Amino acid sequence: MRLKQPFARRIVIAFVLMTVVVSGFFSLAIVVVVNVVERQLVSWELKEELETVLEQDIPYGRPPRLDARTRFFASDMPQYAIPESLRHFARGFSEQEEDGIAYYVYVKQIGDQRYLLVEDQREIETREKMLFRVVLVCFLLSVLSAWLLGRLLARKVMAPVTRLARQVRHRDQLLPLAPPLAPEYPDDEVGRLAESFDGTLGQLRQSLERERLFTSDVSHELRTPLMVIQGACELLGEAALPPRAGEQVARIGRAAREMQELVQTFLILARSRQEEAAIGGSATLASVAEEQSQRWGPPIRAKGLDFELLVEDADNAAYNLTFLRVVLSNLLRNALHYTESGRVRLILENGGFRVEDSGAGIPEEQRERIFQPFVRGEQARGEGLGLGLSLVKRICTHQGWQVRVSDLAPHGSCFRVRLK
Repeated sequence: MRLKQPFARRIVIAFVLMTVVVSGFFSLAIVVVVNVVERQLVSWELKEELETVLEQDIPYGRPPRLDARTRFFASDMPQYAIPESLRHFARGFSEQEEDGIAYYVYVKQIGDQRYLLVEDQREIETREKMLFRVVLVCFLLSVLSAWLLGRLLARKVMAPVTRLARQVRHRDQLLPLAPPLAPEYPDDEVGRLAESFDGTLGQLRQSLERERLFTSDVSHELRTPLMVIQGACELLGEAALPPRAGEQVARIGRAAREMQELVQTFLILARSRQEEAAIGGSATLASVAEEQSQRWGPPIRAKGLDFELLVEDADNAAYNLTFLRVVLSNLLRNALHYTESGRVRLILENGGFRVEDSGAGIPEEQRERIFQPFVRGEQARGEGLGLGLSLVKRICTHQGWQVRVSDLAPHGSCFRVRLK
């Protein structure tokens, strides 16, 4: 799995990696150059000293004029006999380590005779180690400096981006009077990003405003004809009508009341939360459950199903009447449509309720999708468009409620709503 690092951290990592590569390359190059130059200089020096000994000292019977670190050996001079450990060296410059001590060896072949100069290199090795330590310390300091500089630069570079992100997250940016962000930034990449955000936010504001006005206006305009329909149904209900006509009038009245509830729900959802209490009303769970039981109990029983209202625990809290009524109504309607035999139960709890049915159940892979708009189960029932459960989910999200669906044994579904 690819790890996602913050952008500022990536800048620091890039600085450090670049410094490691560059400083490491130069440090390695310094070590190599020092070794090469050392070999060349020492080889040239030993060659010059050996030639001086062979041309100016030995022919005149003088001992080799060498410093204390250098020794002379010759195959034709017993007093300068070559030790067994040095006889295997080839002509030219070589290095030898003996008893933990390193030596430079230079061999010159004249006919059948071999001449050697051996120089103790402990002093040079000490200087080399000191140089290598200095190189290592400089390398570590450069990496540390790159880390500090990377953090400083990342903070500097990310400052306008962080500021823009903080402004974007601010909830007041969605207000119509919120000022644009682009004028606060220079004409660079961040400024163009702020300008793009201003354009997108402007379109979002317009869309939200159109949706709010449409929902509010439609809700207001539909209330008058719905009241007329309900009034007409009430007058017709008092008249002496044939049984079939009376049933149709009652059906029209129920549909008008349901539409009135939906209009009220959409109107509240379009308003701010501070305005909900004034138009939504409040009621206890038990009172709304009793109301919906009387409303949906008869059609559920008329389908040949058993219907029960059970109270497991009392709940005296007050909830938004319109929202709670719509949620209960949609869940009971859904249970009615998708249950062919058995029973439907409405069970009240402290802080919530359950709607259980003995229907076909909902496959696990569809339990999240059924709360999406225009999504219906595989065994669709009724004339709905798949908006009932979507509206339930929207209301629960708006109110901070929770709705979940699970299976019941041996078959059926359980919709559980937590109101607290």
